[in-house]
Amino acid sequence: MQTSLPLVVDRSGSLPLHLQLAEQFRAAVLDGRLQAGHRLPSTRDLAKQLSVARAVAQAAYDQLQAEGWIEGRTGAGTFVTDVAPLRPAERRRTASAPEPERELLTLRPGIPYIDPTPDPGWRRAWREVSTQSPPRGYDDAAGLPALRTALAEHVGRVRGIACAPENILITDGTVHGLRLLLTVTQRPGDRIAIEDPGYLNAVVAARDHGLRIVDVPVDRDGLRVAELPDDLAAVYVTPSHQYPLGGRLPVARRNELIRWARRTNALLIEDDYDSEFRFDVAPLPALAQLDLDRVVHLGTLSKTLSPALRLGWLVAAAPTVDRLAAFRADSGDWPGWPMQAALLAMLRDGYLDQAIRKHRRRYADRRTQACAALAPYGRVVGQEAGLHITLLLPNHLDDRTLATQARAAGLDLAPLSDYRRTTPGPPGLVIGYATPTTPDLHKALTILTTLLAHPQPPLDGLTHQTAGRPTASD
Repeated sequence: MQTSLPLVVDRSGSLPLHLQLAEQFRAAVLDGRLQAGHRLPSTRDLAKQLSVARAVAQAAYDQLQAEGWIEGRTGAGTFVTDVAPLRPAERRRTASAPEPERELLTLRPGIPYIDPTPDPGWRRAWREVSTQSPPRGYDDAAGLPALRTALAEHVGRVRGIACAPENILITDGTVHGLRLLLTVTQRPGDRIAIEDPGYLNAVVAARDHGLRIVDVPVDRDGLRVAELPDDLAAVYVTPSHQYPLGGRLPVARRNELIRWARRTNALLIEDDYDSEFRFDVAPLPALAQLDLDRVVHLGTLSKTLSPALRLGWLVAAAPTVDRLAAFRADSGDWPGWPMQAALLAMLRDGYLDQAIRKHRRRYADRRTQACAALAPYGRVVGQEAGLHITLLLPNHLDDRTLATQARAAGLDLAPLSDYRRTTPGPPGLVIGYATPTTPDLHKALTILTTLLAHPQPPLDGLTHQTAGRPTASD
């Protein structure tokens, strides 16, 4: 049975005539007007019907046949193939659009202040990138060679790590570097020690890799090295500014940790997340400067420039870097060229150093403001460095209840209990003072101190818990 269809062509349209015809035939099949086995008119008849050149009709049929909608049978004609028509997708309708959540003030830690107006150094770096052609092929899996050279000089100068370009691997940030390192150097079932309370994304990364986590308590000086068992494969540690309590690992404990790692053959993973910002003394030398064969150092731009840049670095022994680069060459998982080229320009121009000095002055003033406002309501710790302080609260208060009440008042807070896993400790709030504008910081502290001055009873009978749930944060 030959089928005729009401076909039209629009000579003023932007779509070529043969594609217009092909589209109309497809629509007829999909809505059931054309079914499997229906015979189509010859190209001559179709061209005559539409007053177009036969070549137009032939091109339409060629397109449909290439896509499998029709087939030609020698001596019989052109027929629709057995293509089951699709039912049109149905849009789900909601009763009413949800109201957008109001924008909250935030005192959450881990995010630096971002100036809404880019400064000249930032613009210069990106102008330099825009004048360059991208690499012809895939770039080096360990990172741009020139950037690795510049970073080796940078971490040697500001972090005291004597290293060469072959000790540097460019990463997408701290967590990316940690996950890559665990994938290549650890086996599922290995035991890894993580500070408790500690960085929850490190906990998630270790669990995702199938590692068994050993919670190690911390005190005012950071990780309690004496608590480490001897059967660990690795230790994740934040020695320059323990996250989140802020202790700095003193030289005696650093030496003790290195001796322990050499004796047990364990890997030490140093997260150096915000060491650039010290307000009492110069930044402390990195743990990796004591033994680069035993320590892997993780650095990041997330706290100095922006977490949205997704760029950092890993410093390790050259054989470790080679293993990581070989794995990435197979997986194709490494940072893009434009951001690497921009960071290289920032290092050569001195912009990164300038940005750190500028932010250090800003954060020192904000730290002073936050400490003065919160000191009457608990014990402030970790104020010597970083982008946050921790307010330890009286035991009768519930930090999660306070966070819930603060959110209802328009303020987002991080309760210390969320960073605890199995080690008991007092309630508290981890206060990030870097992110807000100066007026917003004042507003946020006013909301918080009002709540602290007039604490409400726990909601729904909640009471303080000494162990938190390890969920991703910051």
